[in-house]
Amino acid sequence: MEMKHIQSGRLRSVGYDARERLLRVELDDGSLIEYTGIGSELWRRLSTSASAWSVYRDAIEEEYTGRKVAGSTASKAGGNPLDALFK
Repeated sequence: MEMKHIQSGRLRSVGYDARERLLRVELDDGSLIEYTGIGSELWRRLSTSASAWSVYRDAIEEEYTGRKVAGSTASKAGGNPLDALFK
């Protein structure tokens, strides 16, 4: 799935598979969340909005159940070594 870089609120990138109706969202903490059953119109609104974070919160996060799938490559590669001390 191709991810589109986005800087809005905590969003860092979003991707969509129209055939599967699957939305993938990457947040600023590196977590990846997938949402199923997302229509193409909602994807269009999210991916083209000047306030994508608001669209995400109001129309996706509150209305659909997300499934965390993985962390970013930075966190998999070790991230900040001090993170382990403060978690």
